[in-house]
Amino acid sequence: MFEIEAERPEHRPAIEALLDLSFGPGRYAKTAQRLREGNHPVPELCYVAFAGEGAERRMVGSLSFWPVVIGGVPGLMLGPLAVDPVLRGKGCGIKLMEKGLADAKKLGHRLVILVGDAPYYAKVGFGPVPSGRLTMPGPVDPARLLYRELDIGAFTRAKGPIAKPDR
Repeated sequence: MFEIEAERPEHRPAIEALLDLSFGPGRYAKTAQRLREGNHPVPELCYVAFAGEGAERRMVGSLSFWPVVIGGVPGLMLGPLAVDPVLRGKGCGIKLMEKGLADAKKLGHRLVILVGDAPYYAKVGFGPVPSGRLTMPGPVDPARLLYRELDIGAFTRAKGPIAKPDR
């Protein structure tokens, strides 16, 4: 039902429109955005999803992963994940994440964090960060700070601030 492709530069306008549709202008004020500013997503881990065929084919989802340091441990931040509101609940977001997480593991990444709805992201293996273990560069609901190990034990040493990597 969905075709997932690597993001290409010509996709940017449609991705921005999809992000605006999904999150509105408030997306720039979110704490997770602080970790994206001045940072660059991992090109091999940026995806778009399409639905329909021929003239009806259109972008319906996008996902990117960003390099971060998670309490002293190199890792990734998943997001934003955007799906056309008309198609939410149809599996597009899950498919994008399954592909991205599998590719991240293949590329040697060991740990991923995100800020999001715990019951939804639990479907792809995310769980809550223990209270007080990690801090974001701004306010965040602690129940929405989630992590997933791509390699068993990767979270063991993670403690402290989540930050952009030094470049």
